[in-house]
Amino acid sequence: MSWNKWIRQIHRWLSIVFTATVIANFVAMGIGQPPPWVVYAPLLPLALLLLSGLYMFALPYAGSWRGGRKEEKRTSASA
Repeated sequence: MSWNKWIRQIHRWLSIVFTATVIANFVAMGIGQPPPWVVYAPLLPLALLLLSGLYMFALPYAGSWRGGRKEEKRTSASA
């Protein structure tokens, strides 16, 4: 499995974990005053989702940047 597929798979599982922690947060708030660890539990998966999402967002641009550099080398080598 390539690096990009691992990141995508991790991102999917993190979204499930994040959703579960948010639901647990709402349930705990409905019962009464939740402990602080329940309130702050969604923050770690959210931060990891941000990092993996930004990585996946930048992938197409990184590919075009690398592709553009290759084109520059080809045109200067053939001249």
